[in-house]
Amino acid sequence: MSLEQYHVIRLLQQQSQSLKEAIALEGFEMAAPWHQVSWQAFDEISHKIAQVLIQLGVQVQDRCVILSQNCPQWTCADVGTLKSRAIVVPIYPTSTVEQASFIVNDAAAKVIFVDDAKQYALACELQTLCPTLEHVIVFDAAVQLAQDKPQHKHLDSLLALEYDQSAELEQRLKDANLDDLLTLIYTSGTTGDPKGVMLDYRNMASTVHQHDLILPFKTGDVSLAFLPLSHVFERGWSFYVLCRGGRNVYLQNTQRVKEAISAVRPHTLCVVPRFLEKVYSAVQDKVAKSAEGRKKLFAWAMGVGERQFEVSQGRVKGGLWLSLQWRLANKLVYSKLQAVLGGRLKFMPCGGAALDLNVASFFHAIGIPVLCGYGMTETNATVTCNTLDNRVAGSNGKVLPEIQIKLGKDDEILVRGDTVMRGYYNRPEDTAAAFEDGWLKTGDAGRLDAHGNLFITDRIKELMKTSNGKYIAPQRVEGTVGRCPFIEQVAVIADARNYVTALIVPAFESLEAWAKEKGLKYESPIELLRHSHVVEHFEQRLKHLQQELAGFEQIKKFTLLPEAFSMEAGLITPTLKLRRKMIYHKYVHEINAMYNN
Repeated sequence: MSLEQYHVIRLLQQQSQSLKEAIALEGFEMAAPWHQVSWQAFDEISHKIAQVLIQLGVQVQDRCVILSQNCPQWTCADVGTLKSRAIVVPIYPTSTVEQASFIVNDAAAKVIFVDDAKQYALACELQTLCPTLEHVIVFDAAVQLAQDKPQHKHLDSLLALEYDQSAELEQRLKDANLDDLLTLIYTSGTTGDPKGVMLDYRNMASTVHQHDLILPFKTGDVSLAFLPLSHVFERGWSFYVLCRGGRNVYLQNTQRVKEAISAVRPHTLCVVPRFLEKVYSAVQDKVAKSAEGRKKLFAWAMGVGERQFEVSQGRVKGGLWLSLQWRLANKLVYSKLQAVLGGRLKFMPCGGAALDLNVASFFHAIGIPVLCGYGMTETNATVTCNTLDNRVAGSNGKVLPEIQIKLGKDDEILVRGDTVMRGYYNRPEDTAAAFEDGWLKTGDAGRLDAHGNLFITDRIKELMKTSNGKYIAPQRVEGTVGRCPFIEQVAVIADARNYVTALIVPAFESLEAWAKEKGLKYESPIELLRHSHVVEHFEQRLKHLQQELAGFEQIKKFTLLPEAFSMEAGLITPTLKLRRKMIYHKYVHEINAMYNN
């Protein structure tokens, strides 16, 4: 098949014709009519949205913004915009007015889709700051619209009207091609203004085609979309799920992920390492508090699971005795852990950062395949990934079948292929700087093993050099200590210093439960963090966790912080990466105190 046959709009239309009344989109805990949308309704709604946009004067390759939590309307607006041959510009729903206005102005967007009252208020503010922004379309029908703004409409009311744009829409669909831009995704970046990554239909067609070659996803499989659709990972995966006739379930409130997994029982969901670390920590914490017999049973089951996993990967030979032990362990331990995650997971794509080896081994041992991958917005997500029959803990797997990678200067990973972006929107100099002889420079350092599995060693720009001349990979240290159930966030300091320190945000729920158990008395969170028993508790935890790190990599001193690193404070990006310069600036006194002996 040629890539033309993988044009996402054509694939979606084929699924709509084939699956008709089957459910395509589902809103978890959402009211009718958006709690379930059939394939036929999905096709009709997105067609109607395309006609609405044409009626509003949206031209071919104009830009339309979506600023909303995950919901079925998000994907309907996305696909409707694409059917009109306009370009979708997603913005994180938690963005500040400064962040959002920069993107709207840079993209010169004409229309913005928003969900709730808070986002509608932001859209109203954006209209005063962004001269190109003409129309606001609101998903939530309960939101009160400004009486003096006729260009503000509820999506539901627009869908109830008739439009005479079918001929123009049919012509646009007929003219659609792989060289059209599909989306501009603005990279959050840990420094500087965001850049609009230009991804076209060829990028997406190639991604869908290559995922077909490596993943066992089939029609009717259920995926839970709980990572933000404004990020390339979840959105690209949602396109793949729908192009292959799956059911996509949308979670608006990420605090409800535990309940959603239990109710939806997904076959798959995209995750980031932090999610897996929290599940792992919760299990370890529960085991630590259990009776000695249960601890021994768990340790035995993990050992059996790890050996059976190596057998399943063809790396060691199995036998009848191991097989019998595995069946027993599965009945007594694994099945109960799998049930917490719905009980029918086929695999979980995982990306965004390095996954700790112990966490990866735990999931492999209990029979839940975590498929770690590597990619970036500029490559339409996946470059390499583990597969069911090739899972190497610590690696990001092998390169996709039709992508090429090589290692350049300082072991920088260079990428070439049909999934690589067109460039940065309106930034020819940045685009030129991002490529070297046709290869995309990722800014990540890596190594390849003898079997072609990619291991990320670190962000080249983030490597820290101590005053003793030793290089520290902060993400490795942070990932190692992040396994602790008492640690929510951690930022390492080492650059030009003679030893490593860290700013630690505790997991307050776990810490307060521990303090209550120990009978500690305190009046406030600050007093709790300064309590000598708490400090000693963290010292012991760090000592235990850091045994696998070299001496020069280990955190020697730390400061416990009473508040989390947040997007609102500008300390993390929307993809939860640390904005180190901002963190170091805010906590300069705390950092200096750790080095003033």
